[in-house]
Amino acid sequence: MANRQAIRELQGRLAERLQLARTQGVAPSWLAVEASGQKYLFPMTQAGEIFPWVAIQQVPYTQNWFLGVANLRGGLYGVVDLASYVTGTQAVTKTEFALKDSRLIALNAGLDINCALLIDRLSGLRNQEAFNDYAEKAKDAPAFFGNRYIDFSGQSWQEINLQVLAQQAHFLTVGA
Repeated sequence: MANRQAIRELQGRLAERLQLARTQGVAPSWLAVEASGQKYLFPMTQAGEIFPWVAIQQVPYTQNWFLGVANLRGGLYGVVDLASYVTGTQAVTKTEFALKDSRLIALNAGLDINCALLIDRLSGLRNQEAFNDYAEKAKDAPAFFGNRYIDFSGQSWQEINLQVLAQQAHFLTVGA
């Protein structure tokens, strides 16, 4: 009996939230992550499942930012070091201890690319209310960069459009 009541309450809360979303419109929300000291925002509609660090099979003759392939929940995913890709530098080899907080963020299945991005740590979810200012993308910024947001503590967060990233020729060319 208690289970039925709990289900009814859950359905009621979900109905309220759906109605609120219809009346207020949909505001952007992001998955906040950190990689090599930089803070990034991934649109929730473009990010996929979050995985803990797993062993990666290295692939020879690939770009320095392409770490290899991993078996994630039965699927084979290419793994890209986000910080290395964004900066264009060599991926830093990390110890198992350093990788304990690292995560692999799969791109949304709707983007049709089996790829996961290595990040150093998750920083939670953010919506527009978490920020008090923003700056539009710089003219010389990569195509996959979005706006830069400033939170109330003065920290800067760079939005990354994962859909645009997944369509970049350079991103899709992992061979060295």
